[in-house]
Amino acid sequence: MNPTYQVHYFGLLNERRGLAEERVSHPATTAAGLYEALNAEHRFGLATADFRVAVNDEFVSWDLLLKDGDHIALLPPMSGG
Repeated sequence: MNPTYQVHYFGLLNERRGLAEERVSHPATTAAGLYEALNAEHRFGLATADFRVAVNDEFVSWDLLLKDGDHIALLPPMSGG
């Protein structure tokens, strides 16, 4: 059985996905692997070098090992004023 993650989308990713958050069941073991799978499915068009990721409310590196139930926030560059 695949682990399940709560994925939170912000900014451009929220707009492109059309959702603020969703539960995702996937065999990815790292934040980068999970994003690559989501990017392939939803065509976000951003590389991991273009934005940051937080897991359980802490900024982390993309190679962090994920655990079942983790909350992953995908935080692309924001604009506005």
